[in-house]
Amino acid sequence: MRIIKVDAIDSTNTFVRKFYAGTSEFEPVCVTARLQLQGRGQRGAIWKSEAGKNLTFSILYPHQKLEISRHFLLSAQVALSILKVLKELQVPRLSVKWPNDILSANKKIGGILIENILNSDGIVASVIGIGLNVNQVDFGEFGNAGSLCSVSGKTFDLDELLKNLLQQIENDLQELPKRRKAEILEDYEDKMFRIDQVSVFRLFKTNKEVNGIIRGVSGEGKLQLELEDLGLLEFDLKEVQLLY
Repeated sequence: MRIIKVDAIDSTNTFVRKFYAGTSEFEPVCVTARLQLQGRGQRGAIWKSEAGKNLTFSILYPHQKLEISRHFLLSAQVALSILKVLKELQVPRLSVKWPNDILSANKKIGGILIENILNSDGIVASVIGIGLNVNQVDFGEFGNAGSLCSVSGKTFDLDELLKNLLQQIENDLQELPKRRKAEILEDYEDKMFRIDQVSVFRLFKTNKEVNGIIRGVSGEGKLQLELEDLGLLEFDLKEVQLLY
């Protein structure tokens, strides 16, 4: 995988997308920034990161045969790849908070934002943006944020960590077309934050808070919730939020 390092940039996702030339016949490209000025997350959130302390990078990855219906499996696999690397580093109590936040205990240490490039054949390439808090320890007003250092008491070599993450992600994505949907979803659900536990959720349609239990996720990436008096329902990202 080709790696491009920059000092400061608005968004690694926006920058790396410029390398797409309209074909899936290219080597994967990773752009990593010492400082990302306008990093983006889900629901339009801004990803803030202290310069030189964390990893903010995006991968432009080609797909030969990836159906649009498997878009969530791609996201799930990337999350699982990250968890695999962090587990080897003995980062404690790892999980993924639906759909793609990386947690240690109840602290958010990372996030993923994937933007797919489509044509009539399906997903031909993906821009996989990843932010991972590594050696930063002060998060100001962001009380639910943490880092590898804050949860483990260790500091980490950013270059070595990036190399391990890229290798694991690339290896797993090469195998993605061969893996069964059920197998990926089972692995993902095994790592889901607060699965099978009573939790509080906000339903955006009614702006109400309700008790519910996460039971899993659908193949399309919808959250499967068992709610009081309503039974098992499915929600997409814009319909529900898990409250800490």
